[in-house]
Amino acid sequence: MLDANASANDTDTVACGDGEKELPLCESKEQGFKLVPEVNMTPSSRFLQVELELNTHLRRLTFSEPVRYIYNPLEYAWDTHRCYVEKYCQSGQRILFLGMNPGPFGMAQTGVPFGEVRSVVDWLKITGEVGHPQDEHPKRRITGLACTQKEVSGARFWGFFRKLCGEPELFFQHCFVHNLCPLIFIGASGKNLTPPELPADEREALLALCDVALCQAVEALGISMVIGVGRVAEQRARRALSAAGVNVRVEGIMHPSPRNPLANKGWEVVANAKLAELGVLSLLNNM
Repeated sequence: MLDANASANDTDTVACGDGEKELPLCESKEQGFKLVPEVNMTPSSRFLQVELELNTHLRRLTFSEPVRYIYNPLEYAWDTHRCYVEKYCQSGQRILFLGMNPGPFGMAQTGVPFGEVRSVVDWLKITGEVGHPQDEHPKRRITGLACTQKEVSGARFWGFFRKLCGEPELFFQHCFVHNLCPLIFIGASGKNLTPPELPADEREALLALCDVALCQAVEALGISMVIGVGRVAEQRARRALSAAGVNVRVEGIMHPSPRNPLANKGWEVVANAKLAELGVLSLLNNM
């Protein structure tokens, strides 16, 4: 069986700016984990603390066939991921767009959710070094911000908000983007395996931890609406937040994946209509 420790980076310290700020670890509990509160923590620091604690729990998991490789960009791409969070996670954000897990040419390469390279570099202006998982599939090499393969889902997602908002600051004034699960799973052939394709017991052990982290992040940031990108993320978020008694509205928009025939016929039109219905579009339109 494979373990989920996809990187040699086992540090629990977050580098902030030019120095390093050590974040307190959480106290583990039988049914989850609880953050140790710290006075005057910024939203980005609280968010990164949630992710670091989730990493410590994910490393203890093991996975069997059809999984052969496990990548965790919150370890080997922590530098660029931290840049994204510190740059854009801020007070006043009430809407959280939630994806399921990284794509092989998106967040797996850049450390940014839906992180198609050109959007990450040219629009979001993310910088930093990207390392490598301990074990890489020869067809799924990590080349970081130098990756030339296009992630269609990410290009559609960020491209839509770039057209809508003009500058990323307008989008992030109200919204943040996150993935429920930070791990990417790869089969022997190089196929990207989504969490629903994992063995049931392993999938539930994984998502139970991710559910706890999602609830922590939503409460820490003061989110009032979670918008699942795709039905799986929407349903999981609704289940997790409801079970935890977190009072937040959960909605969904169509996933922009090229595997989705409806998305290929005009995802932007569908997303635009749904966000208008939810009352989100008026917050993001730069006209």
